[in-house]
Amino acid sequence: MTPDMPDVTRAKHGRPVHHWRRDVVELAALFTAVAVADAVANLIGHGPDGPALLVMSAVVLAATAGFHVWWSRRHGHAPPVGDTGGRPAGPSTRPGTTAGEVATAGTLWRMRTTVRDEPGSLAALCTALAERQVDILSLQTHPLADGTVDEFLLRSPGTSSAAEITRAVSQAGGTATWIERADAHDLVDAPTRVLGLAARTALDAAELPLALRQLLGRCTIRSLPGTPVGGGRGPEPVPVGGVLEDTVMRLRAPEGGVLTVERPYLPFTPTEFARARALVELDSRLGPRIPRGQDVLTLPEGNDITVRRVDTGDLAAARAMHERCSPRTLGMRYHGPVGDADRYLTHLLSPRFGRTLAAQTASGRIVGLGHLLWDGDETEVALLIEDDWQQRGIGGELLGRLVALAVEAGCESLYAVTQASNTGMVAAMRGLGLPLDYQIEEGTLVITARLDTTALTTTSRTHPPHRT
Repeated sequence: MTPDMPDVTRAKHGRPVHHWRRDVVELAALFTAVAVADAVANLIGHGPDGPALLVMSAVVLAATAGFHVWWSRRHGHAPPVGDTGGRPAGPSTRPGTTAGEVATAGTLWRMRTTVRDEPGSLAALCTALAERQVDILSLQTHPLADGTVDEFLLRSPGTSSAAEITRAVSQAGGTATWIERADAHDLVDAPTRVLGLAARTALDAAELPLALRQLLGRCTIRSLPGTPVGGGRGPEPVPVGGVLEDTVMRLRAPEGGVLTVERPYLPFTPTEFARARALVELDSRLGPRIPRGQDVLTLPEGNDITVRRVDTGDLAAARAMHERCSPRTLGMRYHGPVGDADRYLTHLLSPRFGRTLAAQTASGRIVGLGHLLWDGDETEVALLIEDDWQQRGIGGELLGRLVALAVEAGCESLYAVTQASNTGMVAAMRGLGLPLDYQIEEGTLVITARLDTTALTTTSRTHPPHRT
């Protein structure tokens, strides 16, 4: 702090420090101003034109004040006034942002609309947006049989709402308009984003559903195996090139069966269908693969346990663990006939349906399995620990790493389905330190963990993601 800094700008414990001499000077100035005003009022008021002069002075002062307010707002000295409508602030309203930066950055929007396939239709739409000072940051066009679907990334002034932009687009000839808030991640151009998703898919087969979800936005993805786990008839086969039906696309799954993607709120375009099909074809050509890596943990009693990713290549070791588990442990995990437990392993260990971590002893024996499963647009977590290795903290270690994987995948929540009497699973979920919701019906307990920002930071630091 410099010695010549004024007293009023100094801070102590976050509050300005005022000196008593400044307060005395301010009070003296106030009393002086009151005395002068009283003398002037008495002098004018007792004259022949006193009342008229007082009224004229008041009008002049009011006009001067109004002109000063108008001038300040016009030249950016006052913050912009606007109604946010209760929506969250856009990316430009971060703490410390000046009014000039807000006016420059504005609010980001993703918008899709359909225009007639004729000259001038797109120009009319762009003109309507420009008249409202809406900046077009990127544009993609998707020609269809009955028109052209245009996708925009827009930046509007902070006072513009989604309804106002939609109304302007409609007046310019746009139909079936859809708009939502965007963020800085949408500033990446489409080819760069697709290449990044392809690279993630190439490294890990479990990334395919996540890559499709990031490519297509909010959607539900279901993978139906060609031969169901419980037997019976599988889904109807689809052509090699897949099928696009408005808000539903069906693709031939890499391992056989059908991959279904649904987005009820917005139809898929042929371009989106082609990109999704290319990602699925890439995954199919590369075949089964998972990142190879492992962590070595030391249990309280001194035993070393290795935690690593596993897949269908570890099916024999997983079945051997099943044989060592008691019927009660298997019943707690699978909620059904114990004899059918082995049937689920092929599905659970497949990286197509999620990610699986195993706890393995120094001799190579698997004593614990943790599954993170993509269930449509939700994420399920499940644990199975061999009887002789329970109550040693293995379940908590697996669960923490699975949650970190869910964080890394961008999941907002995950849930576990167990029995109300399974105190071990309940304790492991509570040990995460995350906000939990409980629902119980006829002895079945569903625990949902919300992965909010604060909890994500804590969990990721405690259980770092399992990397290669």
